[in-house]
Amino acid sequence: MVVTVKRKPKPRIALLRERAGLTQLELSRLVGVTESTIQNWESGRTGTDHIQRIVKFCKALNCRVEDLLESESDLSEEASNKPASLEEIHNLLGTDEEKAEEAIVKEQ
Repeated sequence: MVVTVKRKPKPRIALLRERAGLTQLELSRLVGVTESTIQNWESGRTGTDHIQRIVKFCKALNCRVEDLLESESDLSEEASNKPASLEEIHNLLGTDEEKAEEAIVKEQ
C-alpha cells in the first residue's frame, strides 16, 4: 500500500523575489520581517495560509489587497474632499447662500 502525502505547493515568493533582484535579507527589511520569516515563507513552512486567505477574501469582495487597507493618506484625502464651510456647501449644491438664509428667516 502506497501512502501519498498531500503537499502544499511551494509559494512563488522566491521566484518573485529573485525576479525583483532582491536577497532574502533585502526583502525581509522591505517587508518588516526577519530573514528567517522570508525563508519559512519561501519554503512553504509557514505564513502562506494567511496570504491564501487574503487572496480568497479579495476574490469574494472583487477588490485588491490595497482596497482592504485604509492608509493615512486615504483619510486625509477624504477629509480634504469634504466641504470646509457653509459657503463651500452652497457652491457644491449650486445654491445661493443669501437666498437660503432668506428662506430660513421667512420660515421663522
